[in-house]
Amino acid sequence: MITRSEDYIEYCRELARNVRDVQDLALRGKNKRDVTQRIHEAIVREVGLSADDDLVDVGCGDGTLLRMAQSSGTASAVGFLATEEEVAVVRRLGFNVHQGFTDCLPIADESASVVVCNSVLLIVPLDRMAASLGEICRIAKPQARIYLGEIPVAPGPAPEPEFNSARETLSYLYRRYGLRTWFGMLRRMAYWKLTAQPMVIRSGASISFYAQPQEFIAMAKLAGLELVRYWPHEFPAGRYNYLFRKNASTVSDARIPESA
Repeated sequence: MITRSEDYIEYCRELARNVRDVQDLALRGKNKRDVTQRIHEAIVREVGLSADDDLVDVGCGDGTLLRMAQSSGTASAVGFLATEEEVAVVRRLGFNVHQGFTDCLPIADESASVVVCNSVLLIVPLDRMAASLGEICRIAKPQARIYLGEIPVAPGPAPEPEFNSARETLSYLYRRYGLRTWFGMLRRMAYWKLTAQPMVIRSGASISFYAQPQEFIAMAKLAGLELVRYWPHEFPAGRYNYLFRKNASTVSDARIPESA
């Protein structure tokens, strides 16, 4: 039987293990290079990234922003990814990348003058959001610019249906997504069968967190972040980008774990 899993961490591990193009880690689908480049160019403009900055990119994907930071000569640029498998891929490009989750980042207090966390918080469960925002605040220097991007205002589409047989699954994929997706799944099924692995389709598209702008702004304020501005994300629609500053009076009680 073929089953589906919404475990995002396992999805990232599987993607990194089988990645052919590092830019697949950006999860941008078609035209990924152009889209990823355009989004990060906009982020650089919004935060005013300069040579004096220490950048932390939480959920750095394929390392595009780290590359741009290196090219512009920033003082330092550190990225975090959810799994060691992703870290290994991006480190091979020469970037300073570590494993870390949004609510537990292995970096010292007040390390960054710019913190970017784009298209990441949407996969963080609600019960970990306050801790994640607090951690982002902890690692930011007073008055640091903090970019939190692509926060949905509503839940995403319902999960794909499950079928009892490979034939039903392939038929559905062909009808909905076409020949290329059908053939890709056929190859995966053949591999699973040859290696005697369980047939599990992992998804990286599920949305765990969403909030209306005023609700999210209030949550960020409780964490010690002051809103600069927010605006609709261009694509996909139904998401907002936010630029904050760390309140200069905020003092974090959180500390980096001794084992990090």
